[in-house]
Amino acid sequence: MIYVDADACPVKAEVERVATRHGVKTVLVSNGGLRPARNPLVESVIVPEGPDAADIWIADRAGPGDVVITSDIPLAAKCVAAGARVLKPDGEALTERNVGAALATRDLMADLRAADPFRQGGGRGFTRADRSRFLDALERELRRAR
Repeated sequence: MIYVDADACPVKAEVERVATRHGVKTVLVSNGGLRPARNPLVESVIVPEGPDAADIWIADRAGPGDVVITSDIPLAAKCVAAGARVLKPDGEALTERNVGAALATRDLMADLRAADPFRQGGGRGFTRADRSRFLDALERELRRAR
C-alpha cells in the first residue's frame, strides 16, 4: 500500500503512474480539494478539517510493507517507527538512521523562525531533478517492499 499525504504534494501524478505499473493500491489523504482519481487502484480519503488530521489518519494505518509519501517530518518519524518506508517528494528516503536528525533540524528551524520574524519561508523550489529522483526512489522502495 502507498499512503500519500496529498495536501500540497507535488508528485501525486507520479505516484499514481508508478503504483499502477506495479499494481499497488494507493491512498491519497487530504483535507479536501482533490479530484477523485478514475484509477481503481487509487482511493481518495478526505479527513475532517483540523490540525494534522491527515497525518493522524496515515500514521494510524501505515506499517511494514507500506510506503508513505510525505514532507511532514513528524509524520515520517511515526511511520518509520511503525515499520513503513518513507519518501519525501524530492526522493529523499527517511529511515531509522536519519529521521531523528531530520526531526531535530525541523525543530531547530521552527525555533529560529519563531525567534526571528524576518526569517520566514525559505527553502528551494521543487525542480525537475527532484521529480526524477523521486520517481527513481519510489521504484526502488516498491521493489524493496515486495
